[in-house]
Amino acid sequence: MADPRVTDIPVEDCGEPLVDVRNRAFLKIDRRKADAWGHWLLLRAGLVTRLAHAASLLPEGLYLLHIEGYRPPDLQARYFTAYREQLAVTRPDLDADTLCQLASRYVSPPDVAPHSAGAAIDLTLCTKEGDELDMGTPVNASPEASDNGCYTVASNISRTARANRDILTRALGAAGLVNYPTEWWHWSFGDRYWALHTARPTAIYGTYGRPAQDG
Repeated sequence: MADPRVTDIPVEDCGEPLVDVRNRAFLKIDRRKADAWGHWLLLRAGLVTRLAHAASLLPEGLYLLHIEGYRPPDLQARYFTAYREQLAVTRPDLDADTLCQLASRYVSPPDVAPHSAGAAIDLTLCTKEGDELDMGTPVNASPEASDNGCYTVASNISRTARANRDILTRALGAAGLVNYPTEWWHWSFGDRYWALHTARPTAIYGTYGRPAQDG
């Protein structure tokens, strides 16, 4: 995410609001990233529409399980700083610029973070009862903890996990979302990374500083 090919893409925010994804028939809700203000439940309206389409493409009996959506910029900054400092402890040989580049594989820098634009969702697949499918690693597994199994195309996962990732990828890709390849669970629409991978001249969602509470 710190690559200039991403950071240099301009943003022309279309002004879509953030909306609450609770009570959507196509989406199950997980509370592991719940916050007191309900920020984790918010996404841009256009992204929600595309998630509904993706859910309609899943095999019968499977659902999208929402883990986390919008992150206020200050929370994203704390995530990024904490991970960068963790890396600094394990890699004291690296300079500050290299640490930032390495950290951005897993946590986006705050000024370009898709989550802070309401443009990204962390999600997985589950049954009607909410039981998660085997995806090879837990959601939010780091590259270090998973031996890079968190990478979407990782080869060190089971056939079942690969098949389940492929189901998720086909549905979300067909709905116009793009995946961040170091995190199989992270998908976005409308942000700078999406613009790069869909050859759009601009992103349509920029950092959202004050989340709406309607929707």
